[in-house]
Amino acid sequence: MARQERAIRTRRAVVEAAAAVFAERGYTAATIAEILERAGVTKGALYFHFDSKEALARGVINAQISDDYWVPRELKLQEWVDIGMTLAHRIPKEVILLAGIRLSADIQGRSLFGSAWPAWTELVTDKLVEAKERGEVLPHVTPRETAECFLGAWIGTQFMSEVVSDWTDLNDRISVLYNHVLPAIATPAALIRLDTAPDRGARVVEEAERRRLESPVPTEA
Repeated sequence: MARQERAIRTRRAVVEAAAAVFAERGYTAATIAEILERAGVTKGALYFHFDSKEALARGVINAQISDDYWVPRELKLQEWVDIGMTLAHRIPKEVILLAGIRLSADIQGRSLFGSAWPAWTELVTDKLVEAKERGEVLPHVTPRETAECFLGAWIGTQFMSEVVSDWTDLNDRISVLYNHVLPAIATPAALIRLDTAPDRGARVVEEAERRRLESPVPTEA
């Protein structure tokens, strides 16, 4: 068990170090030597988890999508809103998310290590399918088309926020994005119940962290 926990910590340290270097320098300029120095691990430890720089980039991209801050809601549309708003809150603070954005936007690099966009499209599509099955989404809406349209708008919004304000207004911009999209797809009964306030992400993150603290820690029998 101790060895397994040590391996998990090592992998996490490597991913975070790689994310920091990718976020600062981009994929092409990043070097394994600098990632090793940032992570404070041996070359053997790094290559045990990732056999190439491409694999490291994929590891950073895959680490973006986790359920750490997802809280079940009565409305599946609110779960979708919460995912987007928590991301908006976390992006300026978390290097893995910043690196994932830069890697996903790397036109040449994407052919080597892919991007996070397909996974986000699938996640949003699944939420919209569930919401439609529950009567929260208008009958004419096609979940995948909406997911792809929203992702395109999201990418443009996040880049505008980065350029204009260095991410400081991202919460407000994503709130505005949801407020423009939701009336076109949500039923009136669902729409009036949705919380899309700019501080929604911060509140959901706080709630998720409180739930983790309150959850009992499993013990061995």
